[in-house]
Amino acid sequence: MPLPRPDSLLVIVPAFNEEGAIARVVRSIRESVPGAPVVVIDDCSSDGTVGAAREAGAGILPLPHHLGLGGCVQAGYKLAYELGFEYVIRVDGDGQHDPRDIPRVFDRLKRSGCEMVIGSRFVLANGSATGAVRSLGILFFRAVLRPILGRTVHDPTSGFVGVNRRALELFSHSFPLEYPEIEALVVLQRKRFRFEEEPCKMRPRMAGRSTITAVKSLFYIFHVLMGVFVNVLKYERRLHRGGDEG
Repeated sequence: MPLPRPDSLLVIVPAFNEEGAIARVVRSIRESVPGAPVVVIDDCSSDGTVGAAREAGAGILPLPHHLGLGGCVQAGYKLAYELGFEYVIRVDGDGQHDPRDIPRVFDRLKRSGCEMVIGSRFVLANGSATGAVRSLGILFFRAVLRPILGRTVHDPTSGFVGVNRRALELFSHSFPLEYPEIEALVVLQRKRFRFEEEPCKMRPRMAGRSTITAVKSLFYIFHVLMGVFVNVLKYERRLHRGGDEG
């Protein structure tokens, strides 16, 4: 892996059993951002994910145990921070995120100076669509987050996310492990960090199918609400004490 430059970018791809899509995802990333290293964080896949990713030109960060999405992302952030990268963009391994949008997310990170840029399906009417249950969940979390963040986040469950080094430092030490996207926004708010949204499109999965069922969706909502509640309590306690705890 090349040594990081002052504006260095690392692209991380959390993956669990994405053999059918991962090679195309890695190749598309390399074509879209030539010269940027791509690391696939493998969450103990039982198929050919690792071999396909390596053959496509990605570096591999194998996890010793199955940690779930949040654990994958945090491992990637820790690696990027320790190696000295200034920016990280996360792209999912199923092919739903279009790597051709990475340069715009990267440019927005550098121009805005904010800690996070979210690739959003809904910030503009860009033709992206999602299922009925997931759409209702997104609307619900928009309403929950609006008073906490003091602004609307149009796509709170997007996994297409770019962060800068300040956010990397924070997230390498503290990051939601199970359902990270929404709780990460609350963590940013606690630190008074900023985020912006960049219009991006979502595509159908290249292979396989989502593991999120109706029952899991209900558990997801409950779990995330609990995480948001805990983070809000921490934020209020910090304000009350006038300090800056983690």
